[in-house]
Amino acid sequence: MTLNSTIQRVTERIIARSEGPRGRYLAQMAAARAKGPARGHLSCSGQAHAYAASGDDKGKLSAGQSGNLGIVTAYNDMLSAHQPFESYPAVIKAAVREIGGTAQVAGGVPAMCDGVTQGEAGMELSLFSRDVIALSAAVALSHNTFDAAVFLGVCDKIVPGLVIAAQAFGHLPAVFLPAGPMESGLSNDEKAKVRQQFAAGEVGRDALMAAEMAAYHGPGTCTFYGTANTNQMLMEFMGLHLPGASFVSPSTPLREALTRFGAQKALSLSALGAEYTPTCDILDARAFVNGIVGLNATGGSTNLLIHLVAMARAGGIILDWEDFSDISDVTPLMARVYPNGLADVNHFHAAGGLGYMIGDLLKEGFLHPDVKTVAGQGLEHYTKDPVYADGELSWQEGPAASLNDRILRPSADPFQPTGGLKRMSGSLGTAVMKVSAVAPENRIVEAPARVFADQASVKAAFKAGEFNGDTVVIVRFQGPKANGMPELHSLTPLLSILQGKGHKVALVTDGRMSGASGKVPAAIHVSPEAVDGGPIARVQDGDIVRVDGEVGTLDILAQGVEARADAKPELASGQAGTGRELFAMFRTTVGAATDGASIFGE
Repeated sequence: MTLNSTIQRVTERIIARSEGPRGRYLAQMAAARAKGPARGHLSCSGQAHAYAASGDDKGKLSAGQSGNLGIVTAYNDMLSAHQPFESYPAVIKAAVREIGGTAQVAGGVPAMCDGVTQGEAGMELSLFSRDVIALSAAVALSHNTFDAAVFLGVCDKIVPGLVIAAQAFGHLPAVFLPAGPMESGLSNDEKAKVRQQFAAGEVGRDALMAAEMAAYHGPGTCTFYGTANTNQMLMEFMGLHLPGASFVSPSTPLREALTRFGAQKALSLSALGAEYTPTCDILDARAFVNGIVGLNATGGSTNLLIHLVAMARAGGIILDWEDFSDISDVTPLMARVYPNGLADVNHFHAAGGLGYMIGDLLKEGFLHPDVKTVAGQGLEHYTKDPVYADGELSWQEGPAASLNDRILRPSADPFQPTGGLKRMSGSLGTAVMKVSAVAPENRIVEAPARVFADQASVKAAFKAGEFNGDTVVIVRFQGPKANGMPELHSLTPLLSILQGKGHKVALVTDGRMSGASGKVPAAIHVSPEAVDGGPIARVQDGDIVRVDGEVGTLDILAQGVEARADAKPELASGQAGTGRELFAMFRTTVGAATDGASIFGE
């Protein structure tokens, strides 16, 4: 199948735009590669320090004749998605010993949960944690004693941070090993209903707690299609997972078999063998375009419009939100997974999942087929499903048709002809909307603005009964420079109640909403942000604002806005406590959301 002309055009545009930084990055990786496998350059004393606690592996390590695998882990046992990683290092070490190699835990990285910190001060560290993770992983690998690496991470900022670090050490092969989703519990739709009932005062906290505990009930990733599961999808579309690895549940024989094989595969791709496949060769412009196609075809998280830009820049590839928009315009929405539908990721996986979707998109010319992956040359490897039987792991052809067309459809008969994300632009700046979750009749709102400087003020106004008609809620001074760009999901139940009463309601913010963006149209990531003098800083109560998720426009219809003075925020009270004072440097140096909201330069 011939590659779609828009996909080809956008790819060529990215390559041309990235020529300078990509060339410099590849030259840096070539220099690192030329030094050969690690460890031999170290002094005897340095090697002794590195091997002192390695037990029976000391002999292999000191002889330098076998591959050494670095493990970078986001394990902690307070977050369900990362708790399964506790047992991975032992499994990985045993697996690589079977092929004559060694493995060491190079280091750990933090893993925080936006679900726990939602509406709390800790959320203001969330986005910055991605760059902390990248820095931590870089420190872990800086000992330079490894021939390849495996990265253990799942959730929102963890995978993007690990990918940034993997590209800093892009001369090494890297395989990402997921933990998989928890088994399905209380449906996401039922959970959302109880949240709305609690926000409306119809049920008490005991009912809310019971619903939440029934939804989040065991080890594994949350089952809705938020940022964590969007990350897992991307790792398959971009060739850093083993085929079919993303949505296999924890504590199953297949999950452990994939972990073992992934560790062995990572070492087999090192410069010591015949299949040398460094990360810098996998993550080229075509891989990132494939990832953007997957993001749109699945209706994935809006957070990835920030993270993919930052991830790409770490490898010298310059993405623009226009690239996402142009790809969205031609990519069919093939999946309905909560919050875009009632199904969860387990249902999606059972319906055919990523293997079916990648196969269909390849057949219809929406994906670059000839990319390098950890599974070998060509994305066709990712149309197959892993099978574990009689103690052996193998891959078989995936389904040729969707097994549930209410969840997963072919690209020729999609849920909608364009992707799940929409770039917004106009007199209020540039923003993003997750239109796949919003009913068509709710995507256009033209109404008076109510302006707030934080989400607590919105909640207070709601409780006071101040929202009595069509409204565009403006929440500003929530951008990366102001306070770290927190997610504002605690507003979703309130705004959903207003929408349910028949009001036209929209949210406009320079903050985030992420993969759980729901049925209320939300123009998010508004850039320039208010603290940078963006037009959102000049909106006043009563101004008519038009949010058009169909066309992709975001405008203030009032006169003389340009002549107004910018609103001045009171930020000092939010820049200390819960560790926020330690991140002052991040707020000072962070770039715009359109550039990935990163503290790193080109």
